[in-house]
Amino acid sequence: MTTVLIVDDQPLHRLGLRILLESVPETQVAGEAGSGSEAVRRTAELHPDVVLMDIRMPGMDGIEATRRIVASGNRSRVLVLTTFDLDEYAHAALRAGASGFLLKDARPEELLGGIRAVAAGDAIISPGLTRRLLDAYAQHLPRATREDGDAKLETLTEREREILVAIAHGWTNPEIAERLHLSESTVKTHVGRVLAKVGARDRVQAVIFAYDIGLTYPNPA
Repeated sequence: MTTVLIVDDQPLHRLGLRILLESVPETQVAGEAGSGSEAVRRTAELHPDVVLMDIRMPGMDGIEATRRIVASGNRSRVLVLTTFDLDEYAHAALRAGASGFLLKDARPEELLGGIRAVAAGDAIISPGLTRRLLDAYAQHLPRATREDGDAKLETLTEREREILVAIAHGWTNPEIAERLHLSESTVKTHVGRVLAKVGARDRVQAVIFAYDIGLTYPNPA
């Protein structure tokens, strides 16, 4: 059973999400919040597995709420719902520690699958969408300090660095395995080591790290 806190300032949106989540036996709605500040408080009280977070809310927005939830050390993982073409703040939510994001027009099965994946510790963003987001907004992202990035990069073996570049390119584990002639289990092991060494919570954070240190670059406009 995966418990979910629904965060959205629109009561009708919260109701729709509640109906969807309650329609399947593997998810349970732990509660609702209509603002970022309420989301932080309710997360501390309820300890849900997943916080389904809207970004644009009056007062404290979803980005700051995500940052505070992650900084608190709470085990809850944040899955952001956003409108990609209009919401340029999705990347900031990922920087704040969100485990991923989905479009608000995602199909019900995509949302339910995303919640399950995030609860299991994965990052739920399709590789192609990850690349689209970072390509579109990378020019607005402040770079990490070069010294810090280089120090982390030096801890990687040659193979692990190759894996990091592959992750940054948006390749899935099966794609990495095929292109690098490795087994999927070996790739999974390498990915785990890369995440640990660069201090990334998940693949999304690893992609951002790769962009920050200049290991990969946005596609030209």
